[in-house]
Amino acid sequence: MYNYLIRHIEVIAIRKVNLRMNEDYKYNIIKKLVESNGNKDTAALKLNCTRRTINRLIIGYKTEGKLFFQHGNRDRKPKHTTSTTIKNNILDLYKTKYFGANFVHFSELLMRNENIKISPSTINSILLENNILSPKATKASKKKLRISLEEKMKQTTSKKDIAKMQSNLISIEDAHPRRPRCSYFGEMLQMDASVHHWFGTTKTQLHVAIDDSSGAIVGAYFDSQETLKGYYNVLDQILNNYGIPYMFYTDRRTVFEYKQKKSPSLEEDTFTQFGYACKQLGIDIKTTSCAQAKGRVERLFQTLQSRLPIELRLAGIATIKDANVFLNSYIKEYNEKFSIPVNNIKSVFEKQPSKKEINLTLAILAERKIDNGHCIKFEKKFYMPTDEAGHAVYYHKGTNCVVIKAFDGKIYTNIQDKVYMLDVIPEHEHSSRNFEFKQTKIKTKSRSIPKLKHPWRQINFQKFIKSQKHRYELDFQDVINTQEILQYNT
Repeated sequence: MYNYLIRHIEVIAIRKVNLRMNEDYKYNIIKKLVESNGNKDTAALKLNCTRRTINRLIIGYKTEGKLFFQHGNRDRKPKHTTSTTIKNNILDLYKTKYFGANFVHFSELLMRNENIKISPSTINSILLENNILSPKATKASKKKLRISLEEKMKQTTSKKDIAKMQSNLISIEDAHPRRPRCSYFGEMLQMDASVHHWFGTTKTQLHVAIDDSSGAIVGAYFDSQETLKGYYNVLDQILNNYGIPYMFYTDRRTVFEYKQKKSPSLEEDTFTQFGYACKQLGIDIKTTSCAQAKGRVERLFQTLQSRLPIELRLAGIATIKDANVFLNSYIKEYNEKFSIPVNNIKSVFEKQPSKKEINLTLAILAERKIDNGHCIKFEKKFYMPTDEAGHAVYYHKGTNCVVIKAFDGKIYTNIQDKVYMLDVIPEHEHSSRNFEFKQTKIKTKSRSIPKLKHPWRQINFQKFIKSQKHRYELDFQDVINTQEILQYNT
């Protein structure tokens, strides 16, 4: 026993024992009690314990010394602590495979693809140790990290560490203000396009329409630019899946772009073509020049830019065609997770039009004139008007007409309130009468030409264009008057 005590005292002497305040207070009282052979009841009163506990502390002091008063779990990791291996694995996955994902989405991806179950708060702690903030971090979190990094940069002299800290400094961004949702499903659809590195190496435009009442995506389409084709495809999805909405809420970019271009071709004017189609369907269009006014779709793009590129990258998407196919399944997953159930909201969508009506309404209309060869030039090609039997129809040079390109790509023309098909004039003949003896007669099949309906009447389309131009001039004059007032005040 004596040898054991001597050996234990030598170990304690070598090892430095650090006690906390309450542990050190308990140690000093027991030490004084043993050295002075004092009163155990007085010591028990000071420590607020029983005499039996005092006897146990005295025995512990005599056998282990100061080390006895240190808590047994000191410097021991809890059983549920995340291991260092998993932490390094999570950090490596975020930097290489799932970079840019917010921490809630990252937690879902780890569970789904890597079979790692970990909470977003734990991920936040792990990545924050490495100066990595969530893309959805608040102003306070960004400011706190910025101050911490600036203090560390002052204390360190390593250029490598300073450069690493500078790359982790995050700027503070202002959030969009919120406003109440609409009452009914289909009462207002916010529509916009966002350019981003969604997939591949080049930027593309994602056209989206979101319902204001439920927050559900009702249409989405990728295109290389913000085009009429993109908006028409979104509207086609809405009409086929839900019906005719009450109103669209869009930006005014195309309105002022019309004025800047001075005289663009009508088929390139997105607002005129899309607005005319909406007018025929009875859909109202409300525009705004303030991004915060349509905050629902702006916040949607923040969420999609955080989550969708990662999903597209993991799915191996590299083309616009594949991306649009992928959107069909992704929109369903998004709406199930983020939107309010439509069953709880009354719908004001009108009955869906037939596919034939949608195809004829979502058309591109362009004014043209017959040339001296009785043809019409459209999209760098020459076309000949033909009737239902496939026979060519001839008009005088300079005759006004409207070229109609339907949603499915078929091309028609309205000449003097009569609708004809347009057949492209080939650059070369298919066969030669002089060198090919066996002549195969090409049978002309009768084709169904749509009847002249209200959207395709030339007079109505011209009236709509004039009304839009008049509105553009008024809006532009309002801007000039506002600028003159501001200059006068300054």
